[in-house]
Amino acid sequence: MLKIYGVAKSRAIRTLWMAHELGVPFEHIETGFGPQGCRSAAFLAVNPNGHIPAIDDDGVVLWESLAINLYLAKRHGGPLAPANVAEDGLITAWGFWSAVELEPHCATAMYHTNMYAPADRRPEIAADALAKTQAPLAVLEAHLAAHGTLVGGRFTVADMNLVGVLFYLRFNPEALADKPVTRAYYEAALARPAARKAWALRGE
Repeated sequence: MLKIYGVAKSRAIRTLWMAHELGVPFEHIETGFGPQGCRSAAFLAVNPNGHIPAIDDDGVVLWESLAINLYLAKRHGGPLAPANVAEDGLITAWGFWSAVELEPHCATAMYHTNMYAPADRRPEIAADALAKTQAPLAVLEAHLAAHGTLVGGRFTVADMNLVGVLFYLRFNPEALADKPVTRAYYEAALARPAARKAWALRGE
């Protein structure tokens, strides 16, 4: 059985969502942060980097949430997976794009807006990070306006991975204020039954 290590209030939510979308049985091994969780000797034997999530799929051990999701989509097939090698390339490209062009800036803005203790927040750092999201978000808005989804005219693992990154902007709605297509796309993705089931694990 697929084992998913992590907690819902982490990037593991992306993998939990994927498992629910695929409808595959899995064991959720609650693994939090710190020395009793992802820094424990037991977990470091799974992921020596000490980060969550990680999976063990009948002996296939993987780290990195976006890569895990891509693997699971290909492993189980269906509309979430690439239909051919061209889609595989596009889905992979959008995954790297999400991780490189958006995630660092979205995460920085989130931490300095909400996650850090108030005394440690730097509004100027948050503002700079949000400014850096605007060029890639403009690219995304134009693409979605033309195509509706990232690849293949349907909801795929590429969209799941991107929405997992856009989630960081929930404390900074101003980043999407002038991007109605992206806002509607994001809201529709999180309204999917599997997404609601997974996100309910966060207790928010």
